[in-house]
Amino acid sequence: MTWLAALAALASIVGSARAIDGDTLRIGATRIRLYGIDAPELHQLCGRGSRRNPCGRTAADALGRAVEGRTVTCMPMDVDRYGRTVAVCRSAGRDVGEELVSRGLAVAYRRYSTRYVGTEDVAHTKRLGMWSDVFQPPAEFRALRRGDGARPGEAVSAPNPSCTIKGNVSSKGARIYHVPGGRDYAKVRIAPPKSERWFCSEAEAEAAGWRPAR
Repeated sequence: MTWLAALAALASIVGSARAIDGDTLRIGATRIRLYGIDAPELHQLCGRGSRRNPCGRTAADALGRAVEGRTVTCMPMDVDRYGRTVAVCRSAGRDVGEELVSRGLAVAYRRYSTRYVGTEDVAHTKRLGMWSDVFQPPAEFRALRRGDGARPGEAVSAPNPSCTIKGNVSSKGARIYHVPGGRDYAKVRIAPPKSERWFCSEAEAEAAGWRPAR
């Protein structure tokens, strides 16, 4: 990259914005990933049992309201592997990433930045948003689905040694989870094409809509 291109890359991106999900928006033709935060995926659920809630959609709606009808200014920080501009964005004078984290609708993306760790700590202490119940960190949620490209019927081992609970879909479509030591645990094979998956805890399995094996 020439110094002129590098200088251009640092220029602010300003305009009306549209939320794509809880941590991504678009200004014109530019897709922007909010720097330093990680929001739940659009289809991700949080909580457990009757308290399950569409936290991914809630985060996306909150980002949409934060930028809707306003001029948004984004300062590029990097470009991610998907070609998206990674930036700190402000709307009505507020850091929209910080606002989402402060409400418990996203977490600090510690792998890449500590910018919002203090904000997350406050939301956690106050049990706001996702912190009011159990939830799976978005990065873990994505990691557990990286085996979705497996061939039909292929058995897949747990991607995380700590996540050994098997989520099985029965022939009747029932979603049942099996814990190590259970009667049928050894016989169950995970087939991602059938939407079967691994869980790290029983709470996580129940929050996703699976019930325990009888």
